[in-house]
Amino acid sequence: QVQLDEYGGRTVQAGESLTLSCVVSGRASSLYAVGWFRLAPWTVREWLAAITWEGGATTYAETARRRFTISIHKSNNTVDLLMTDLKPEDTAKYYCAGVTGGDSYDYWGYGTQVIVSS
Repeated sequence: QVQLDEYGGRTVQAGESLTLSCVVSGRASSLYAVGWFRLAPWTVREWLAAITWEGGATTYAETARRRFTISIHKSNNTVDLLMTDLKPEDTAKYYCAGVTGGDSYDYWGYGTQVIVSS
């Protein structure tokens, strides 16, 4: 089993930066990759970025590529998402999830809320 817990969500002003952290516990070594998603009211869940657990290869959605950076810190089993130049439309609940190698993510955190005020 793998557990993921998100931290760092809060209310920020437009234009500010914010780093979200995903702490992975349990059998972290079983993960192929960790991804970040978000869900805003009245929308569908949006994938933002992913990073492989071994090797740290990254992939990004086009909407995230320019302003978001995903990184992994194996020393403390954490995957961060740095978000810069935040906009009100970035307001959402942000989730991290782990995939062990199949077509879908196997493990999900409970999310952390980000509110960007204008």
